[in-house]
Amino acid sequence: MKVYLIGAGPGDPGLLTIKGRDVLSEADVIVYDYLANSEFLSYAKPGAEIIYVGKKGGDHTLSQEGINKLIVDKAKEGKTVARLKGGDPYMFGRGGEEAEELLDAGVAFEEVPGITSAIAGPAYAGIPLTHRDYASSVAFITGHENPDKPGSSHNWDALAKGTSTLVFFMGMKNLPHISKQLIAHGMDPDTPAALVHWGTTTRHRSMASTIKNLPVDGPAQGFTSPSLIVVGGVVNLRERLNWYEQLPLLGKGVVVTRAREQASGMAAQLRKLGANVIQFPTIQINPMADYADVHAAIRALSTYEWLIFTSVNGVKHFWLQMAALGLDSRAIGRAKVAAIGPATADILREKGIEPDFIPEKYVAEGVVKGLLERGMKGCKVLLPRAKEAREVLPEELRKAGAVVDILPVYETVPAGEAKETVLEMLENGSLHCVTFGSSSTVENFFALVSPDLIRQHKDIVKLACIGPVTAKTLESYGFTPDIQPEDYTIPALVDELKVRL
Repeated sequence: MKVYLIGAGPGDPGLLTIKGRDVLSEADVIVYDYLANSEFLSYAKPGAEIIYVGKKGGDHTLSQEGINKLIVDKAKEGKTVARLKGGDPYMFGRGGEEAEELLDAGVAFEEVPGITSAIAGPAYAGIPLTHRDYASSVAFITGHENPDKPGSSHNWDALAKGTSTLVFFMGMKNLPHISKQLIAHGMDPDTPAALVHWGTTTRHRSMASTIKNLPVDGPAQGFTSPSLIVVGGVVNLRERLNWYEQLPLLGKGVVVTRAREQASGMAAQLRKLGANVIQFPTIQINPMADYADVHAAIRALSTYEWLIFTSVNGVKHFWLQMAALGLDSRAIGRAKVAAIGPATADILREKGIEPDFIPEKYVAEGVVKGLLERGMKGCKVLLPRAKEAREVLPEELRKAGAVVDILPVYETVPAGEAKETVLEMLENGSLHCVTFGSSSTVENFFALVSPDLIRQHKDIVKLACIGPVTAKTLESYGFTPDIQPEDYTIPALVDELKVRL
């Protein structure tokens, strides 16, 4: 039994340490906080017990004593426990208290440091805490101190005069008191000061003022908790070094409706641009219940002139079944291979197959046009695809005299996780775009979210389609796409979002 106190970092999921990720993937139990990014839970192994113990705005899901007891009890059950805390556990995270509790209970522990928001938040806002021209020392201070108590645990005189840069945690409610104390103890009222709200996350924003004016300017610009207070000359560098707030999609809420197996690449591209990505897979990719027909077709590959793949999933599931039969790309033999678009072509190349044909337009109609130009009369064609799919391609090829065998290698079923998140974001105005990568995502999205609800928010929410087929399906629900790339690819769609949102 062992407990790992893991620093989850300040919010940007890329700032979790490699050791933290590895421990999460091995833990039997994960206990996490409000300020720990929930994306980290994707690292959990299947069957891991996941327990939320967050504290938000004074609303405690579980008291600190309750948390201590929980992690001790879970460890004593012989389990490996990952205690995931925002920032660094030992930086105003009560990690030291939890560690002592574990030792007193005879439970082994390790502390896995995390990047504290005190460093990362200002860094993303363009404020280095030290700089040769401005600061050679830093103080980290809790701003949560009760201003009405008789004495103060802070040496305000030393803070006001003796440290180059001050960083206050949890100080928004006491900002007027902090400002007053620093000035009263000798700090120049015009000393630069800044607020960093939700630092490093997609909700990140910052502002700069002076220590005298910050208590008025901050609330006037809508700054609330959680916000760091940074005081010192280094704040002057914010305007020049503020790189994160220049990202084109920072703070934009974007729904990705693709199946989770396909969504990660698009989600990663959008996050790099600062978007708040909500993965809302409206479809789920499932294997077929019976692969007897697929195995028979694979064994007969030598009888086909063309093998046509219309999706990345078609390639993946077809190759899984080839592997199940002990075969690899050599089994394709003399058959020519077509890919509907660049993503499908790329995964074929990973399998050692260079496609013989990729259409100029990445839709079934484009495949039909190109193949007919190559002459399909009398050709035997194998089409590995989803169980339910558009019939344009096989129908047109058959009209041209081809013999087409449709081979379902996977099926799609409706999914709906994150529905409540999407509805909440619609309501509070933080959702800016819904992206559709196929007709089925449109149909399944509107099966879960009322078209009338989207119409109510069309002044804020834009709808983006990957191509004309998807757009046509969207139009059947009474919507015209706001965004549609000329090239029907995910990178092209992301580029359009970058410009149009």
